[in-house]
Amino acid sequence: MKKNRTLGIGLSMLFALLLLSAGCEKPVEAGPLAPDFSLPDISGQIISLEQYRGSVVLLDFWATWCGPCRMTIPLLTRLHEQYKDRGLVILGISVDDPRLIKDSDLVYYKKMAQIDYPLLRFNQKVIQDYFSSEQMAIPTMFVIDRNGRIRNRIVGFQPETLEKSVATVFQ
Repeated sequence: MKKNRTLGIGLSMLFALLLLSAGCEKPVEAGPLAPDFSLPDISGQIISLEQYRGSVVLLDFWATWCGPCRMTIPLLTRLHEQYKDRGLVILGISVDDPRLIKDSDLVYYKKMAQIDYPLLRFNQKVIQDYFSSEQMAIPTMFVIDRNGRIRNRIVGFQPETLEKSVATVFQ
């Protein structure tokens, strides 16, 4: 009786391991379709996510007062330089309060920080679409593949994770 019980437990464990390993062999699928938006950039031009379909897009939700956001900017600039010829587009979405940080302030900040990608102004709809009912943390970056699907969401200053995520989309 004890032998049958041990054999049953062993077979159950083997079956569970087989199920787990079979699940690990499935190809990684992209996430949900990234919500489209139309937002003004700091020069007043309207930019939509849809206009970049076919490119890999990295959305960076950030603010000028956020230390980790400022630490991420040189990495984003380097990634943009490294992958722009392969189709990487970076869009920085500023969540700064427009009553406190004017577009002219962001233009100056962009120049001083040597940001070489467009800076957009957030609205409540884009925040709702990308963060739903979750508490928004910044920086938060979304890596979106050429088909418009979210491949990764990176919260906080995580340079290695961000670099690996971008590289994976281009493999």
